[in-house]
Amino acid sequence: MSTMTRPQERRRATRSFRPADPAFEADGSRSHDSVARPLMPLWLAFVSAVGAGIALDAGFPDKGWWPLTLVGTGIVLTALIGRRPGMAFLIGLVAGATFWGVHISWLTLYLGPVPWLGLTGFEAVYFALGAMLIAVVYRRADLVWPSRRGRLGIVPLVVAGLWTLREGINSIFPYGGFSWGRVAMSQSQSPYADLVAWVGMSGLSFVLVWLVAFLIQLAREGGAAGLARTTRVLAAAVAIAATLAVPAWPAPTSGTSRIGAVQGNSNAGLFAVHERGDILSDHVSASQALEGQDLDVVVWPENASDIDPAQYAIAAQTLDAVSQRLGDVPMVVGTIQQRDGKVYNTSLLWQNGGVADYYDKRHPVPFAEWMPNRDFFHALAPDLVDLVTRDYEFGSTDLTFDINGLIAGISICFDITDDAVMRSMSAEGAQVILAQTNNADFGQTDENLQQLAIARLRAIEFGRSVVNISTVGTSEIIAPDGSEITGIPAYQAGAMVADVPLATTPTPASLVGFQLEWLAAGFGVIGLAMALTTRTPRRPRKAARRS
Repeated sequence: MSTMTRPQERRRATRSFRPADPAFEADGSRSHDSVARPLMPLWLAFVSAVGAGIALDAGFPDKGWWPLTLVGTGIVLTALIGRRPGMAFLIGLVAGATFWGVHISWLTLYLGPVPWLGLTGFEAVYFALGAMLIAVVYRRADLVWPSRRGRLGIVPLVVAGLWTLREGINSIFPYGGFSWGRVAMSQSQSPYADLVAWVGMSGLSFVLVWLVAFLIQLAREGGAAGLARTTRVLAAAVAIAATLAVPAWPAPTSGTSRIGAVQGNSNAGLFAVHERGDILSDHVSASQALEGQDLDVVVWPENASDIDPAQYAIAAQTLDAVSQRLGDVPMVVGTIQQRDGKVYNTSLLWQNGGVADYYDKRHPVPFAEWMPNRDFFHALAPDLVDLVTRDYEFGSTDLTFDINGLIAGISICFDITDDAVMRSMSAEGAQVILAQTNNADFGQTDENLQQLAIARLRAIEFGRSVVNISTVGTSEIIAPDGSEITGIPAYQAGAMVADVPLATTPTPASLVGFQLEWLAAGFGVIGLAMALTTRTPRRPRKAARRS
């Protein structure tokens, strides 16, 4: 006969039915008092954050090793799992500072370290805030979504939503935002680039971060009570295949337009020393290669005419001479204009001896083309603030030129990164995008290739050919499917010409892009709210022993 007491027998029976992994219940659900624990020690998380920042940048041009951006994203997310908000902020700060420090190192070429450090630090704080919110979700996810279905089905959506939300806010706030360095922008040469025509730039970031977060969750579902390894591998393969299987948007076209574009290889940087009219002269010389081409329009880059032809006869006569030599062809020319005491970065449609239309840049770059809160920042760095001698106005003109029946969308430099500007251009019926830029301030760095990658994604996103023309390159004419039609190498004077495909059919991304952004951000906001408001259930009190 057993000598154990009844309480001892009950405790032994309870132990025999516990699952092998104490974090799981018998049905595979996590126990309600389970809180995620870090997957790596803190010192390793900080070291990994540095590596993640480097990997994130390596996916962008000029290296263009696009899978590494996804690897870097995965390292960041893994380092955040189980972290308290304070530590998550610091990990995100390290990862963000490393990424941005490498990604925009081109700022130091002529401006020195102070602007680079300032922008890097600001962007790193944004990155860190996003990391902190993601860590809150990861830490409390098992309390909010204790079932395996919730962990695999909902948590990756919430994490991707918060990442996309951070990128979206960063792109518009403050001072118009800095819409650069988004995960999607690393994928211009990857198989995932075709997705941007369906879901837009923010949607592509969301899909890629979701995929990474889903794969991480699958890996975490191992253990004695977790999914079998074969099941997890199969689920991962299905997720990757599903995101790759989306067909390319057919990008229907209707006719062509013979367009020439000129790269003057001009010394057109902010601190360049040259005589007035030199940049205009460089583009006149490079335009000679287009003689006899029977063109519909010629495009010069941003700031190509450093003398305003609307104000000075010598510049007007020069443009007339070029137009007549090329067969009275209309010209789209970048210049700086003053109207009513205000300064504009402008693109002119020069036709029949005068200005037929003009476009003012919608998105001047803060701290470069205009100085916000000038008095405040002048007190901090007077020498740097004084370099920005004039503040460009934000343009309010329409975004297209009607060039003898050709509806051409006009984008000046940073405009190409602005989702709202590009969607408005598509809504105005642009058949082709003329993207003018001046990369001379950044020398032979990654900046011009990063911008070219964005232009390539915009071509796919809106199903429109893009004529990306720079003062110094790299210049390309890009087809609606993102392929290169022709180009001019960087730092070579020259001209390119092509029969450019035209299109009018809107892509899904151009029609529902904003709604998809709200949906993606909504996953993040709602999931975060649930994580913050779900209370940990109280443990039941032990019954009092009977006397």
